[in-house]
Amino acid sequence: MLTVCPTPIGNLADISERQREALANADVIACEDTRVTGKLLELLGIGRVDGRPRLWRFDDHNEHAQIDGVLAALRDGTNVVLVSDAGMPCIADPGFRLLRAVRSEGLPYDVLPGANAALVALVASGLPIERFIFAGFLPPKTVARRQEIEKLNRSEMTWCVYEAPHRLLDTLQDLVAVCGPEHSVFVGRELTKLHQEYIGGTTEQIVGDIQARDKVRGECVVVVAAGEASEAASVSLDALVRALNTAGCSPQQIKSVASTVLGVTKADAYAMLQGLKDL
Repeated sequence: MLTVCPTPIGNLADISERQREALANADVIACEDTRVTGKLLELLGIGRVDGRPRLWRFDDHNEHAQIDGVLAALRDGTNVVLVSDAGMPCIADPGFRLLRAVRSEGLPYDVLPGANAALVALVASGLPIERFIFAGFLPPKTVARRQEIEKLNRSEMTWCVYEAPHRLLDTLQDLVAVCGPEHSVFVGRELTKLHQEYIGGTTEQIVGDIQARDKVRGECVVVVAAGEASEAASVSLDALVRALNTAGCSPQQIKSVASTVLGVTKADAYAMLQGLKDL
């Protein structure tokens, strides 16, 4: 049987008895990083006797290749537990393809409840979450990221994403450009860990907060209030740059017109143009 088993996202005390039991009784634990999972077992006092439970690396790089091996083990009656480094497997983590394959073959499986950073941040934000969107990770490039933010901002639902600390400021500045400086946003940093932090306010306020720091550490969840797409320059900029580019204008002409008509910087106009070429 396959058991999908969440692990703590920071605080070891959040492990449940069912999760502990699943890990202790596993024949095989399919995990992102065998070192991380090995350390977790050690902290939980789960000893490995004669190499059991075995730790199999199962991550974004080898998921396709490993699925057949896991399925074969399940058919032989092996008790397999799927974990990620932290939180619920399959949510912005490897695993959903394996679960789909298990379901397709009619093999037994179970999913245990447990910690999830997105849900923690959504509740902590104080924003309405009767309906919400979890969008995983935003694109790394500015133009694509702003386009995705525009789409999410039109959803009329609170939405959240995971963000790496080194990209947090860029994402927040894009939120200012797309949603406006007064839009409500929340950042949960290092959730459930020793230096956990809740940062809430307007996009402009939080940009100022992050800019004042020497460095941002720890993984973050960004929660954004629902709202219609604003009249921010970046929304109109996309349409204008596309039209000028289609009309055969040179990059210099496009930058000049966009700067004059919309008041955006030439650098922003050029970034949008380059983004079109990358599509």
